Amino acid sequence: MNDMNKKYYKLAPDLTICRIVNGMWQIAGGHGCIDRELAIADMMRYHDAGFTSWDLADIYGPAEDFIGEFRRLLLKLKGKEELERIQALTKWVPQPGRITRSIVKESIEKSLRRMMVSSIDLLQFHWWDYNNPYYMDALKYLSDLRDEGTIKHMGLTNFDTERIQIMIDSDIQVVSNQVQYSIIDRRPEVKMIPFCLEHNISILAYGSICGGLLSERYLGMTLQPSTNELNTLSLRKYMKMIEAWGGWNLFQELLSTLKKIAQKYNVGIANVASRYILDKSAVAGVIIGARLGISEHRINNAQVFNFSLDKSDYDDIDDVCKKSNDLFDIIGDCGDEYR
Repeated sequence: MNDMNKKYYKLAPDLTICRIVNGMWQIAGGHGCIDRELAIADMMRYHDAGFTSWDLADIYGPAEDFIGEFRRLLLKLKGKEELERIQALTKWVPQPGRITRSIVKESIEKSLRRMMVSSIDLLQFHWWDYNNPYYMDALKYLSDLRDEGTIKHMGLTNFDTERIQIMIDSDIQVVSNQVQYSIIDRRPEVKMIPFCLEHNISILAYGSICGGLLSERYLGMTLQPSTNELNTLSLRKYMKMIEAWGGWNLFQELLSTLKKIAQKYNVGIANVASRYILDKSAVAGVIIGARLGISEHRINNAQVFNFSLDKSDYDDIDDVCKKSNDLFDIIGDCGDEYR
């Protein structure tokens, strides 16, 4: 069992990640214009601060190219030993349809070239349509690539418990599932986490600070922000979750509770929200978006490892959440919001 306050987590015997993973969805569009040079310089600052794990995808705009460019720069400036400290966790997100071995091989080889790696640390597979059965073919072909060494480990993104059971029954081995998990959205606790604990699968949690809504910036805001004020895709996405969860007034009550806990430890609301999820069973890490070259929260994020929540903190948070709607009843299991 990992010490909850430790900064790193052993996802597999040969794959250790930072428990705060730098999310690269923000460079896919909808989060502001990204300057390539500023972004690569920022990646170096994250790396130097110990945030060495990156979550990306083939569909996240130039994310895989950025990793490749950053790797080249790191090798040039700091050498091979420093290069080996990086973990790049990418995703393959094909359009549902007939999947062949050659389609899988070509897609993964394209990612390898873009990222400038000989093998992928963690390939996280996402599939939009469960009614299209070819996802099982894709997983078998990906398993072959793992056995050949092209992929080191296989993970999933936004799969529900029922589908992962089918995979397990078919001897498909995965080390992780990436799902939305926050104080607001506790759906993983219903089915996913018990299943993951039983089958030695780790959770990579995203949305844990609701795109920045779980922060001091929104504390005390009487009126819910308009769509125009929610100027990123993340903010608009997680506002919908808050509305389904219980609405803006209850969210303000939660922010006030989190602020009191944050003041107790001299940290921020986002730190408390992240720590709360990191302390949950089966959680390997939380993915926090990195708006490269636009804004950075490295120093703030690091505070997560400097404190622990006590029982009274959990009780205070849970007392607010008892007043909320059950998102599992409304939305369904993990990933069901995408299908």
